[in-house]
Amino acid sequence: MAEETIFSKILRKEIPADIVYEDDRVTAFRDINPKAPTHILIIPNYNIPTVNEVTEKDEAVIGHIFVVAAKIAEQEGIAEKGYRLIVNCNEHGGQEVYHLHIHLLGGQRLGRMVV
Repeated sequence: MAEETIFSKILRKEIPADIVYEDDRVTAFRDINPKAPTHILIIPNYNIPTVNEVTEKDEAVIGHIFVVAAKIAEQEGIAEKGYRLIVNCNEHGGQEVYHLHIHLLGGQRLGRMVV
C-alpha cells in the first residue's frame, strides 16, 4: 500500500486546499508555496508514489491529467501565452511529496530550465 502523504489528506478533505478542479480521476489545487503567479498541482485521486510506479492501469488517468492541465490553463488565462508542466521523480529529480503530481506554472515568462 502506498504511503500516506499530505495530498492524501487533501483528497480526504482533512486539510484545506484551494481546489480549482476536481473530478472522479484527478484533483487540482493551488500550491501553498507558488513559484509563479499561477502554480497549481494536479494529482491523481489515488497515490502513485513516483513516475517509476506508473503502470499500464494508470495510463488513462495520466492522460487525463494533461487534458485537465490544458483546461485549467485556459480557465486561469495562461493558455495563450504559455505555461510549463513539470513532473519531478525521486530525490535527484526534486520530488518532495511521494504522490505523483504535475506542477502547472504560468502567468509570467518562466525562462529556460536546463541547458
